[in-house]
Amino acid sequence: MAATSGSVRLHRCMVSPAGRHSASLIFLHGSGDSGQGLRTWIEQVLNQDLTFQHIKVIYPTAPPRPYTPLKLGFSNVWFDRFQISNDCPEHLESIDVMCQVLTDLIDSEVKSGIKKNRILVGGFSMGGCMAMHLAYRSHQDVAGVFALSSFLNKKSAVYQALQKSDGVLPELFQCHEQEVQKFHRLLHHATRLLGTQTHSISWHHHPKRADCALRPTPLWSSDGLRSSRHSIQMQHHQEEEEEPPFFLILFWE
Repeated sequence: MAATSGSVRLHRCMVSPAGRHSASLIFLHGSGDSGQGLRTWIEQVLNQDLTFQHIKVIYPTAPPRPYTPLKLGFSNVWFDRFQISNDCPEHLESIDVMCQVLTDLIDSEVKSGIKKNRILVGGFSMGGCMAMHLAYRSHQDVAGVFALSSFLNKKSAVYQALQKSDGVLPELFQCHEQEVQKFHRLLHHATRLLGTQTHSISWHHHPKRADCALRPTPLWSSDGLRSSRHSIQMQHHQEEEEEPPFFLILFWE
């Protein structure tokens, strides 16, 4: 039986802004990882914490739960999957519970004085999928969404929610490794469907091997924010196959 949102409180680690807190970024880890693990990975790539003058970065940790692909072994995952494939039903019961748990996190930021349109949600792998469910099904007024090496199932409830929406939707940034052909096919499928239903999508692929780089580039502008949002791309030279080769997040001023 799935836990109710009221019985789940997410452990989280946070990086406070250097100056006045006026925006928040919620960064969701991949399956089997943790918020601290994701933060540590980023710190290893940058040789420093990911910090901003005005943005608080929040790394929550998914509570451990039985995970079907691990033969019901416990793992820190945002939701269960019947199998790791986009050609099967979603485990909506567990997804919906976690949407409510993460809604509590968003609400806590709003109560602290941060407007919903100053909150960005995204994640890596399963975390990116969870972020799309959270934003496009429950919080279409957040600032934006990013998904890194993530995919949606072919008949995802996200697509159904978008078909019913007639308002302005959060912009989506999605990227993956060029060499990962499985992700390449899954992401193109997701982007094709999302592109018919959202007002803006930016989709990128990156070489598997790249020198460490950190550079801001214009991504999009919004009437809701005084200045343009940007992307920061951080590519990490991969020495071993198990090391994550890159990540990319969004920020705005």
